[in-house]
Amino acid sequence: MGKLTKNQKLAFSKIEAGKSYSLKEASALVKEITVTKFDASVDIDVRLGVDPRKANQMVRGVVSLPHGTGKQVRVLVLCSPDAEAAAKEAGADYVGLDEYIEKIKGGWTDIDVIITQPAIMGKIGALGRVLGPRGLMPNPKSGTVTMDVAKAVTEVKAGKIDFKVDKAGIIHASIGKVSFSPDKIRDNAKEFIATLIKLKPAAAKGTYVKSVFLSSTMSPGIKIDPKTVEEI
Repeated sequence: MGKLTKNQKLAFSKIEAGKSYSLKEASALVKEITVTKFDASVDIDVRLGVDPRKANQMVRGVVSLPHGTGKQVRVLVLCSPDAEAAAKEAGADYVGLDEYIEKIKGGWTDIDVIITQPAIMGKIGALGRVLGPRGLMPNPKSGTVTMDVAKAVTEVKAGKIDFKVDKAGIIHASIGKVSFSPDKIRDNAKEFIATLIKLKPAAAKGTYVKSVFLSSTMSPGIKIDPKTVEEI
């Protein structure tokens, strides 16, 4: 780590070394230790007691955050002509098919989520090399491959996010903005953690939620006591 600025030193000084905070405390503290001039994202990192290399211990799902993410999510809907009007009405930023497939083949990925229909997936498969590494490939498990594209757009715009455990057994997600009130940050974190607990694989043994950290863009992480997680 490089030399800390005066504001960064102040932020670190507000976190008690070795202390595990309650979610309520952390939701208020994350606002205090954020020194960015922009509206930083609030992120949560949860280490799970699973082995992601085993298919029966993979944790992946979606959650609708009660207060949204605070982000302007850019949505592309790749669909048949008869579904275009409904997708646009639901708030999709881009709607079409072949012209956008060609744009993506040319390297265009200026979007956050792609929603499509099952019948269209055959055409999108060839885009895997471009979309896969950027986490943009539509997937039925995340609700982005569906017959009801309009409903999917509405849910994404309202704060629905998908998540997946990484190779290290950690799930990372953005659950709000620093401009949110502590209660809204806490509500979103609570809903996210509750969803993870519901998705606990039967094959996972021992402690499931090993550690939880809350942070904002460029802020230090705040450790949350895992023992209180299932009680929040």
